[in-house]
Amino acid sequence: MNPIFALDISPDGRSTPTSDLSSPVTNGYRWVHCDLSDPGLPAWLAAQVPGRAKDALLEAETRPRAFAHDGGLIVILRGLNLNVGEDRDDMVSLRGWFSERLIVTTRIRRIFAAEDLRRKIEANHAPPTPAAFLVSLAENLTDRIEENGVALEDRLDDLEEILFLDDRAPESESIPELRRATIRLGRFLNPQAAALHALLDTRLPLIDAAMRENLGEIANGAQRAVEELNAVRDRLTVLTDHLESRQNVRLAKNSYALSVVAAVFLPMGFLTGLFGVNVAGMPGTDMPHAFAVLSLGTVAMGLLVWLILRFLRLF
Repeated sequence: MNPIFALDISPDGRSTPTSDLSSPVTNGYRWVHCDLSDPGLPAWLAAQVPGRAKDALLEAETRPRAFAHDGGLIVILRGLNLNVGEDRDDMVSLRGWFSERLIVTTRIRRIFAAEDLRRKIEANHAPPTPAAFLVSLAENLTDRIEENGVALEDRLDDLEEILFLDDRAPESESIPELRRATIRLGRFLNPQAAALHALLDTRLPLIDAAMRENLGEIANGAQRAVEELNAVRDRLTVLTDHLESRQNVRLAKNSYALSVVAAVFLPMGFLTGLFGVNVAGMPGTDMPHAFAVLSLGTVAMGLLVWLILRFLRLF
């Protein structure tokens, strides 16, 4: 099995790379970060972690959750997709097993929160315990999610300023894009907040009171991100309703204007059609000014209809 990297971390925050993944850790803990596509990963996990943890670490499709098992923690979280050319809201999954001496994380796509933590550890500023490691990792993931929520709100603020204040402004293609982003983020943020809150109820020596308090703050941050996302979704619904109402009003005005025009020209069309029939006995055929009289009469009829419509306040 060839991990992406493996680090032995001492309680004083120092770290050293390791390639001997079968040797026991006697001081500090070991972090092994793996790619799920590694063909040797299942066999190595079977020898290193409990069976249920192995199954969770090898899952292809995951949902955020966290629970205690066999003296350790199985934690599955999601983070923003910051990979080049991919959508940020297509969240990437990080699967983790946390015990007193061993941390194993697996992924399919790159997770920048984990890579940031790796750089911090390699600079000899590692979390001193697996619980502190979990707190740092969850904090990295949650901070990025909250920043993305603020960015979504800023984009929505700009859209609202344009579309609410100027009724002539065209509809923006950003609205369906934002709605799609909130749906995809909400699919994982709600269970992620629940998973982080579930960690607070875990009673293991692995998580002491101080770490539980830190996890509580991170869980509150995740819940806040969920609430902000719900607010963005509600505001998008209001904005969409406003645009639909504006469009309906515009269509109604246009339809009404066409109806008024039709009401004015309908009797005029009837009169000209009546006098245009090619049959014997048509009046005015012998009058040299018959066409002028007919034209003036048609205009007079149109004006009369227009005055009647104005008197009835139909426009």
